[in-house]
Amino acid sequence: MEFKRLRRLRQTKALRDLFCETRLNSKEFIYPLFIDDGKNVYETLEGLNGIIKVSVDRLQEVLIEVKKADIGGVILFGVISQKDEMGSYATRDDGAVQLAIKRIKEYSDDILVFADVCLCEYTSHGHCGILKGDKIDNDKTIEVLSEIALSYAKAGADVICPSDMMDGRVAAIREKLDSHGFVYTPIIPYSAKFASSLYAPFREVANSRPAFGDRKSYQMPYQNKREALREIEADISEGADAVIIKPALTSLDIIFAAKEKFNVPIIAYNVSGEYAMVKSAGKLGFLNEKEIMIEILTAIKRAGADAIITYHALEAAKILNGKEPQR
Repeated sequence: MEFKRLRRLRQTKALRDLFCETRLNSKEFIYPLFIDDGKNVYETLEGLNGIIKVSVDRLQEVLIEVKKADIGGVILFGVISQKDEMGSYATRDDGAVQLAIKRIKEYSDDILVFADVCLCEYTSHGHCGILKGDKIDNDKTIEVLSEIALSYAKAGADVICPSDMMDGRVAAIREKLDSHGFVYTPIIPYSAKFASSLYAPFREVANSRPAFGDRKSYQMPYQNKREALREIEADISEGADAVIIKPALTSLDIIFAAKEKFNVPIIAYNVSGEYAMVKSAGKLGFLNEKEIMIEILTAIKRAGADAIITYHALEAAKILNGKEPQR
């Protein structure tokens, strides 16, 4: 009887390591940080120690760990008490995110800073754009988003990441940045951002739940693959230097298809709800938390992600860099 003995190359760890097709590197991880506009704030969500809300005056405590972890960078989100209809706090030079960007660059210019650009954390109604009645005014919104992006670039952000899902925002932000001399500041938009229940822990810590309705008129239906690829194609045509896809675990097919179709880097966002599921299952003893964390991150990379935004970043980096034994 003839058959292929594919198990031959799995017989020892040395063989498995030699022929491993997908290898994680801590430099591929981007760590989300929530920047609070208060003082002396350092908090984590209960049971979710990777989701950190911190004020600028205590930011260095986190930056020390980020530097030790040797990860790719951080992405910043504002947690703001001063909200209004227009989200006007977002463009202030002395805003929490702007000050955090400056603080990070003062601490270490080697830490890559991605600045999330959206209005949901800043508006009193919690939506990602400027309202006209009970609808989002797309074109007015992208004007405001461009001003926010410029403010972050002036503060020293390395990468601008609009997450709002408005039409035309990449072109508007590119024009704004270029006209003010930031021609080499990359724009990496959330190009395929699905309307998902997996964002719940994020909205809890960022206090950004919509006051009415939902975000389904701008975030994408998770049933639509072709539409996701059209969104990605549109952003690239407007000048996107790379793209972000989220949620990662429920979008592995989108990540794979985008990698096959487009010649730009792909970043996957392993979102807060995905992180919470791993933590909850680990706490209950249903899963080995560290093993499943590495398995999930590997699967996201195997699907085609070049980098991963993840709350696991610091923990995973310790394992990958040999500072914690991997079983």
